[in-house]
This record gives sequence, C-alpha cells and structure tokens, in this order.
Amino acid sequence: MKPLNVIMESLRKMGENFLSHLPQIVFGCILLLITWGIGRGVDFVLMRVLPRFHLRRSLQELFRQLSYIGIWIVGILASAIVMFPSLTPGKVLTAIGLGSIAIGFAFKDIFENFIAGMLILLREPFQLKDYIECEEIEGFVEDITIRDTHIRQTDGQRVVVPNAKLFKNPVTVRTDLDRRRVTIMCGVAYGEDVDKARDVIAHAVQGLDTIDKEKDIQVFAQAFGASSIDFEVTWWTGSKPVDIRQSRDKVVAAVKKGLDDAGIEIPFPYRTLTFKEPLKTVMEHADQEKAQVDSQPDT
Repeated sequence: MKPLNVIMESLRKMGENFLSHLPQIVFGCILLLITWGIGRGVDFVLMRVLPRFHLRRSLQELFRQLSYIGIWIVGILASAIVMFPSLTPGKVLTAIGLGSIAIGFAFKDIFENFIAGMLILLREPFQLKDYIECEEIEGFVEDITIRDTHIRQTDGQRVVVPNAKLFKNPVTVRTDLDRRRVTIMCGVAYGEDVDKARDVIAHAVQGLDTIDKEKDIQVFAQAFGASSIDFEVTWWTGSKPVDIRQSRDKVVAAVKKGLDDAGIEIPFPYRTLTFKEPLKTVMEHADQEKAQVDSQPDT
C-alpha cells in the first residue's frame, strides 16, 4: 500500500471516529454551558439570599466562591464522562486522587494561600476597612479574596499580600476598637516645680476636642532626663491614623502653650564639658598679651 493511501485511510478513520463521537462532544459542551448558567444563577441567588441571614460579608463571599467552584467541578466531571464513555466515576476519582498528589507538590504555595484564605474568611480576625500591620506592611484592608488580601497603605499604594503570610505571622489590628491610647513625652527644666508642671500639662490637655472625655488623662513624671524632668502624657482618641496624628498635633501645641503661659521652661539640651587643664578666657589671654607689651622697655 502506498504511503499516501495509508495517510488517507488514517484520516478517514479519524474522521469517522470524530463523527461517531460528535453527538457526545456536543452534549458535553452543552453540559459545560449549562454548568456556566447554573453557576451564575446560584451565585445570583446567593447574592440575594445570604444577606437575609445577617452573615458577615466575608462568609457570604466564601459561600458564593465555594458554591461556584463546586458547581464547576461537578459540571466538568460530568462533561468528561459524557465525552469519553470509557471513563467511569471510579476511574475519574482515581485519576483525581493520583493527580492531586502531583498537583499538591507543584502548587503548594497556591493551596497554602487558598486554605489560609478560607480560614481568614471563616475566623475573620480582621475585617474590611480595618487598619492592620504585619511585618512592616501597614494600611487599610481593601479586599479579602481566597488567595490574597489587598491592603491600601496611607500613602495610597496598594499591597497584595498572600493570605498565608497574614495567617502565619502576627497581625496587629489597630482599628479593632474605636479608641486607642496615645502617649507623648514632655520635658521641663530641673529648676521647675514638678507638681505645678504636672497640673499645667493636665489642664492644657483636658479641654481639647480630640480627647476622649470618658477616659482619664494620665500625666506622670517618668524619669530624670539628660536635661529635663520627663513627663509621660497619655490620653485616648480615635483609632484611625489620621485621628492619632490630629490629636497628637493638638496636644503638643496645647502643652507647649500651657507651659509657656505658666512660665515653665522647656529646656534645650545642656552639655557640660570638662577639661584636664584650666582654660583661659579671651579676656585673660588679652590681658596677658597687654602685660607682655607693657613690660617691654621703650626703645
């Protein structure tokens, strides 16, 4: 048989096989379209129904995503069995089991982030719009997905953080409560009265509108500084970064004005220099030169 005839015979058999399996292929594609429609429909229904159960938004998103993924897995398996009749559910499950081991090693990081995302969404250690910090990454939580979390920093940049990083490392949720405690240090000169300075500082801070009036303002003399008696001033204000900055700005200005009005010195750093030999002042040096000139005989 000529090579051309062999090629033509092979193409004819492939065409006959394709035509014989064409109805199954078409039906499998139809199943994929039906799966797509069911997935969109279920997602639409869950989007309308889940809020009625007063579930957290993160849980609603998790249920929607898991439902959508589950529907597609079932649809793809059904389409594969229809397109390839030799495949049975047992063979498919066996292939999935063997393939999952190789896929697990190949995509370890992806599955790690996926599991971590599910746990974060279920446990909800932080919520959307929370201000968090994790290993030098600091900002507002903008979005939480199955794989990663989007954090918007205060300078406007967005950081996409893998969920495994947030799950395995300590996360500080700065806006977990509506109020945060803020502390600044203030120094007064050693010659000033400590009790009077404490009262002046407390009175200056009490009248500010950024201070939480329901919590005490604490002013303590903390330490003997290099040039001053150091006071620790503590108060409560809003938990957002802008609240902290605004409140600190007003407290510093109020304390400075209060101490100035009371005539209490906020000292500059003092330095005392000690020399082994006595130093001569400019006047002493000038007097010595003048004495030397006077002692010389006239010519």
